[in-house]
Amino acid sequence: MTVQLLSPEGMLQPVPYSHVSVATGSRHVHVAGQIGRDPDTDQMADDLAGQVAQALRNTARGLAGAGATFADVVRLRFFVTQWSPEKMGDFMTGVELVARELGLPQPMPPASLIGVDILFEADVLVELEAYAVLT
Repeated sequence: MTVQLLSPEGMLQPVPYSHVSVATGSRHVHVAGQIGRDPDTDQMADDLAGQVAQALRNTARGLAGAGATFADVVRLRFFVTQWSPEKMGDFMTGVELVARELGLPQPMPPASLIGVDILFEADVLVELEAYAVLT
């Protein structure tokens, strides 16, 4: 196993992600700028949950292209437009929709959720970056 996920004692609990990842390996995979647009249909959900789910699917495709899976991910970074704490339920619904399908570790790898005013297109609600390490 190249990635160990943990949340040491004394860190805020429970959270839907691990606080720390430890990775060994020499191949670093960076997947950037994945949004909620389905590349097969060019369609995009108009809700946060749907866009989070598709952004995770798109990220899985990027990882697979490099020979990686979510098991190799050491960090996720989400950018969400017009963020407010009331959106957490919709955000987590999107994660839960695809967690089993994509083999997303539970809890997830260390993750940041960053609120932004706007992304590069007005209808994009979420953008996702992933970092993985392979042997």
